[in-house]
Amino acid sequence: MRKINEIFYSLQGEGRFTGTAATFIRFSGCNLKCDFCDTTHEDGRMMTDEEIIAEALKHPTRHVVLTGGEPSLWIDEAFVALLKEKGFYVQIETNGTHALPSNIDWVTFSPKKNWTLTKSNELKIVYQEQDLSEWKDFDCQFKYLQPCSCSNTEKVVDYIKEHPEWKLSVQLHKLIQIP
Repeated sequence: MRKINEIFYSLQGEGRFTGTAATFIRFSGCNLKCDFCDTTHEDGRMMTDEEIIAEALKHPTRHVVLTGGEPSLWIDEAFVALLKEKGFYVQIETNGTHALPSNIDWVTFSPKKNWTLTKSNELKIVYQEQDLSEWKDFDCQFKYLQPCSCSNTEKVVDYIKEHPEWKLSVQLHKLIQIP
């Protein structure tokens, strides 16, 4: 059983897959509780793997995003394997504080604190004017900076213009008002 906050169908609004139709499996609970998080962690219901997959199969896309909260608290290789057996491309959005199953297709790492992850497909940092020098040599394909709830976009743009190894990731879903 896994605690699910919600399962919904929309467009990915952040990072490399912005604009991609995806089924989002949002898990409840997180070990960090960031003040800008968009998940109500107390909400959710326990679901079996079969119930989760049946819900995901209702949508025409086979791109699934495991998000939260912190999905690594709830998933394992067997769950990811079940998704892949049904033809899903599995993306995870993680704070990087727990080990991940090795069979995930795409890792979006959004560090806050106490991370252990040492590589990912994309690094996505919510920018709050913190020092980013520690990420200079991080092992990833793409580096994104994201304004904090669209409140400091100008500062993010200015930073990227000075440090072009970063790309802008906006929360497109919030800008166009979709889930």
